[in-house]
Amino acid sequence: MAEAVAKSAISKVKRFLIPYMFLLYVINFLDRVNLGFAALKMNKDLGLSAEQFGFAAGIFFIGYLIFQVPSNLMLHKIGARVWISLILVIWGFVATLTGFVNSPVHLYIARFLLGLAEAGFFPGVILFLTYWFPQRELAQAVALFMTALAFSSVIGSPISGIILDHVHWAGLESWRWLFILEGAPAVIFGILTFFILPNKPSEAKFLTQQERDWLTNEIAQEQAEKAKQQKMTVGEAMKNGRVWLLAFIYFFGLIMGLYSISFWLPQIIKGLSKSYSAQTVGFLAMIPFLFAAIMMVVNGSSADKKAEWRYHTQIPLLVSSIAIFAMLFIKTPATSIIVLSIVTAGAYAAFGPFWALPNKFLSGAAAAAGIAVINSIGNLGGFFAPYIIGFIKSHTGNVYYGLAAVGVSLLISVILLALLPKEATQGAKQY
Repeated sequence: MAEAVAKSAISKVKRFLIPYMFLLYVINFLDRVNLGFAALKMNKDLGLSAEQFGFAAGIFFIGYLIFQVPSNLMLHKIGARVWISLILVIWGFVATLTGFVNSPVHLYIARFLLGLAEAGFFPGVILFLTYWFPQRELAQAVALFMTALAFSSVIGSPISGIILDHVHWAGLESWRWLFILEGAPAVIFGILTFFILPNKPSEAKFLTQQERDWLTNEIAQEQAEKAKQQKMTVGEAMKNGRVWLLAFIYFFGLIMGLYSISFWLPQIIKGLSKSYSAQTVGFLAMIPFLFAAIMMVVNGSSADKKAEWRYHTQIPLLVSSIAIFAMLFIKTPATSIIVLSIVTAGAYAAFGPFWALPNKFLSGAAAAAGIAVINSIGNLGGFFAPYIIGFIKSHTGNVYYGLAAVGVSLLISVILLALLPKEATQGAKQY
């Protein structure tokens, strides 16, 4: 009886919460990385060099760093429904206003403010999911949610290409409409979120009373067990060595890989053939991200079934790194797309298992702070990755040398993962 209630509760939470949070993350990530598509026409209009574009892409993460810990503590205190709604509305307005920048400096300011506005969303959702999923279900839940990283580009790449080629309304350049049209949904869904998102299982009307009670008790027992093993204050979580090790793993591996691809892939594909239109680039960019979305689900599910999260993070990052070095020797467009798909799939597939690792030892307010520290420090890689590639390209004329530097970074992350103790990377298998 208890097993049936457990399976039913988890199944319902996945069906109700994951699709909605997935949709919000699609909107979130698209507003963050559509700069890569805008660059196909924006760089010329604003007179941006490759290095300046890399800086504009990266400065987002300086703002992103500043506000994450206080934002997650606020979410833990007042609840996800109010806080996530507010975050969505504010970033939507900032993203839309980016369509009206007129100089590199204006763009830097807009990107910095967008980073501030978006800072609390991702770590907030990761924290929110720990309120709903037991440890043995978390990697798959996070992976399903985070397939939005890939699907935002599967969906957004062709849409962005079509906007760039065809939307020139009211005398505004198409890249401006790209920011305006893709920023507006955040405002709309921010308002909707306030009315439909429950804060915790006890408030979930889509669950039966038995399911609410089981899930509430299961999560509470896990939190109590973690507190017994290692009771941690917010301050201790922010200074904890394992938290910082995970932050560096996230920085060197997952984030460096993610944003080097997200910001530079459109320009890399455009460079494969002078005949490619923005629309063609958009449709070709779908291929690596579609493959990545599939591998995220497969790898996250495998990690939970085997109750093993380190190797399911390490191996995809290693494969991605090897594929990046292979790009130095690839010459044909078709082969390049295949190898870029491997690079992208490896970088993205590691996210679900990785985010199950902090939940092994963090709970309550310490989890709010620890997750925010990991995400904020790690996301500084989002500043360095696009900037390093832009800097190297500006000085060598070859974007693949910049990618190779990112490949080295991924290898560092693979090595750092080996330092995690075994008990921090494995657990009880699924029901």
